Amino acid sequence: MLKSILKNLSNIPGWRTNRKIVIIESDDWGSIRMPSNFVRETLETKYVSMGDQERQRYTKYDTLANETDFEALYKTLTQFKDINGKYPVFTAVSVVANPDFDKIKEANFEKYFYEPFNTTLERYGHKNTFKMWQEGKAQNLFVPQFHGREHLNVLVWMRQLRAKESSTMEAFKLNCWGFENKNKFNIDYQAAFDLELPSDVVDQKTVIQKGLEMFEQIHGYKADFFVPPNGPFNNKLEMTAALSGIKYMSTSKIQSEPQGQGIQKKRLHYLGQKNASGQLYITRNCFFEPSAPGKDWVSSCMNDIENAFKWGKPAVISSHRVNFIGGIVENNRTNSLAALTTLLTQIQTHWPNVEFMTSSDLGDVITKSRK
Repeated sequence: MLKSILKNLSNIPGWRTNRKIVIIESDDWGSIRMPSNFVRETLETKYVSMGDQERQRYTKYDTLANETDFEALYKTLTQFKDINGKYPVFTAVSVVANPDFDKIKEANFEKYFYEPFNTTLERYGHKNTFKMWQEGKAQNLFVPQFHGREHLNVLVWMRQLRAKESSTMEAFKLNCWGFENKNKFNIDYQAAFDLELPSDVVDQKTVIQKGLEMFEQIHGYKADFFVPPNGPFNNKLEMTAALSGIKYMSTSKIQSEPQGQGIQKKRLHYLGQKNASGQLYITRNCFFEPSAPGKDWVSSCMNDIENAFKWGKPAVISSHRVNFIGGIVENNRTNSLAALTTLLTQIQTHWPNVEFMTSSDLGDVITKSRK
């Protein structure tokens, strides 16, 4: 009952529309996460923690997407068209780089090196997979946007490597950082823009600048939508992103803004809110994570969408890459795509006038509605 009340309250503030708009935001594309099942099992023998059930969903299933993953995803999406004749589209929130483990080791952990994610794909034997990214963009099925340079807090990770923290070192040997790490301020390595020290924000500005430059070099266009990994993000970085072309920022409705040394400030946000850098905030209000056990995700997401539409809001669905990856466990992809098929079928049945679009499209719609 309380969850239902909070869900309704959270959808009241912000921009409204009578249109039945559905956005699917899918995070984490391009990042290594778990290289293989062998790596995971090896780390467990070294007593490296894989975390709680939710985190283990990622360490068990989530890895680089291969050609088969993309083929199966596109086959699913192209079964449907909206009132405008458009397919459902993934806003593929993606990173552009991964650590270059060999060079970091050669430098004795004194300097950080990274490689473009399409180089990582080739390193892992996915030589033709980047073509699938390009095909998805060309068909407006899979449109990359910015998640950061890496899905990694470089400064925190490198400090732990130099300190020779045991689990971090064991994972490094296997080209991995996605385990449950421990440190003084409980900063997850996955949280690229969390702050251990207030001064870390200076390096993070460079990460954003370089990352957005790489994004344009790799994809051939500028990103204009940014979802900081795992959420933590100091708002001083918004101007850096804005100067590099980011018009729309994803944020939690209740943001915990890191200040460094474990200090957080709470900020309240809503859909269409404008920040000091002139960017619009886009907030999520629907969740679809079918690889997580113990829940009817189709029914749950349908309820989220119905609630969003009731309050005149677009349905902005969060659905991470992990759901659609079959490289480690094939049934993970198969089962999740079956659930996605059911979800899209029910959406079209309940709302025949549905419109599918990307997060950037939504930002543009909001912007134009205010002119």
